[in-house]
Amino acid sequence: MTESGNANIVQLFLAAGWTAKAVLIVLGLFSLGSWAVIVGKLWSFSRADSHSGRFVSHFRKSRKFADVLGVCDQYPSSPLVGLFRAGYAELDAQVKAGRDVAPSDSGRLFVKSFPAIERALERAAGVETNRLTRRLPFLATTASATPFIGLFGTVWGILGAFRQIGITGSTSIVTVAPGIAEALVNTAAGLVAAVPALIAYNYLNGRVRVTRSEMRDFALEFLNLAERHFT
Repeated sequence: MTESGNANIVQLFLAAGWTAKAVLIVLGLFSLGSWAVIVGKLWSFSRADSHSGRFVSHFRKSRKFADVLGVCDQYPSSPLVGLFRAGYAELDAQVKAGRDVAPSDSGRLFVKSFPAIERALERAAGVETNRLTRRLPFLATTASATPFIGLFGTVWGILGAFRQIGITGSTSIVTVAPGIAEALVNTAAGLVAAVPALIAYNYLNGRVRVTRSEMRDFALEFLNLAERHFT
C-alpha cells in the first residue's frame, strides 16, 4: 500500500466519531487475534505432519513396541505419539497383570482385552483432537461476529449522515460524505477481519479431519500388531 493510502486510512480513522473508532478497534483486535491463531495453527500442523511421518516410519520398522517407546520424545508434536503411548500403557498393564496372575511357561506374553486397548486409543484420539482444535472456535467467532460488528458501525455512520442532513438542511455530498465514508470503512473493516478467519477455519478443519483419519488408521495398525504379537 502506498504512503498516501496509509495516510488516507489514518485520516479516516482520526476523523471518525468515537463509536466508529471503538468499532474499528474491536475489529482490529479480532483481526490480530485471528491472524495469530492462523499462523500458530499452520505452524503446529506443519510440525505435527513432519513428526507424524517420521514417527510412523520408525514404528513400522521397529520389531518391538518398547523400541518405539524409546523414540517418542523425539516427536512431541505428533498426535500419533499420544495414541501410541496410551495404547502401549494399556497393553503393558495387561501384560504385567497376566504375568502376575498366570505366568506362562513358554515365556509368551498375552493380553486379556483388546477392546480395552481400543478404548484407550479412542480416548487418546479424543485428547489429541481437542488439542488440534484448540483456539479454532475463535476463528469461527471472528468469521461470524465481525461482519455484524462492522454492520453496526455502518448503521451508525449512516445515522450520522442523516443527522448532518437534519442539522444543515442540505443533502449535498459535502454534508453526507463524512458519515458515508465512516460507514463504508466499518463495512470494509468487518469484511477484512471476517474473510481470512472464515477461510482459515474451513481449511484448518479440513486438516483436523485428515489428521483424525490418520489417527484411526494408526490405531487399527497398532491393534493389528498387538493382536499379532500377544495372542
